[in-house]
Amino acid sequence: MRRSPVDLRAADEQDLLRRVAREDRAAFEEFYRRTSPWLVLRLRRRCADEQIVAEVLQETYLSVWRGAGAFVGATAGGWLWTIAARRLVDAFRREGRNTQAPTMGEEVAPPAEDLALADALSGDVGEALSSLAPELRQVLRAMVLDGLSVRETSVLLGIPEGTVKTRARRARLAMREAMS
Repeated sequence: MRRSPVDLRAADEQDLLRRVAREDRAAFEEFYRRTSPWLVLRLRRRCADEQIVAEVLQETYLSVWRGAGAFVGATAGGWLWTIAARRLVDAFRREGRNTQAPTMGEEVAPPAEDLALADALSGDVGEALSSLAPELRQVLRAMVLDGLSVRETSVLLGIPEGTVKTRARRARLAMREAMS
């Protein structure tokens, strides 16, 4: 099934995925065109190795092409990121290496994700989140926003599982304290 580019430009990402599930190549190309720049940036925030980023990107979109029929009830971006984050964890396991999150000295400006999250969460929740230490925000971002398990978060951030659990607990306590 081939639709005109005009139809695809007007379609939202969820509709594009439904079309991809019906093997619409033009819809897949449009979905890739819209989402790949964002996804590459997000992957690069978690991995400095361009080869791994390229491989994960390719594996992610191959999974989208093959599994678009499984997309239901979520946002397209969230679904896409879940696939990509898991592929990145798999790549780290294959490579047998850990990543190091940027230290506070290396980070010149707050990550775009933190800024977007702060804009989306106003009031007490936004303030509480912004008051967290960067390492606590990283764990919350991976586990809550990206939907990763403790083990996947551990591999992604290059820290032991026990540290992930401790930071998640500290983040919850700090959020609770800041909001009371």
